[in-house]
Amino acid sequence: MRLPSGRLVRGRGLRRPLPDGGPAPTYAVHLLGRRPSEVPWEAYWLRWPDFWLPGDLEEARAALTEAWRRTTTDRVEIACGGGRGRTGTALACLAVLDGLPPDRAVAFVRDGYDRHAVETPWQRRYVRRFTD
Repeated sequence: MRLPSGRLVRGRGLRRPLPDGGPAPTYAVHLLGRRPSEVPWEAYWLRWPDFWLPGDLEEARAALTEAWRRTTTDRVEIACGGGRGRTGTALACLAVLDGLPPDRAVAFVRDGYDRHAVETPWQRRYVRRFTD
């Protein structure tokens, strides 16, 4: 997905393989309720149960800020199990970090990534309040 500034980040469901022919990420943030399997690139695990919010909001802000920062030098991937709710929420937060107003971030991700991204009302509220 292309962020408003032009930076690129890939969203993905970990239950699916890497896209055919696409490069592997060099840095990933895995948004899962349990520790993920090891991957051959640098990855950060953020505890985030399915359909919910991150377990530690400050840790989430730091992890997503680091992912956004790395989009200038790394191939960054944001991934959860299915690639929609948690991944879409995190991508919307990256768009906010990239300068998009929080009230437009969910629509931006749904238009540019997945029309079903950011699945729950509390995930949408989290994005709106991400910079508070």
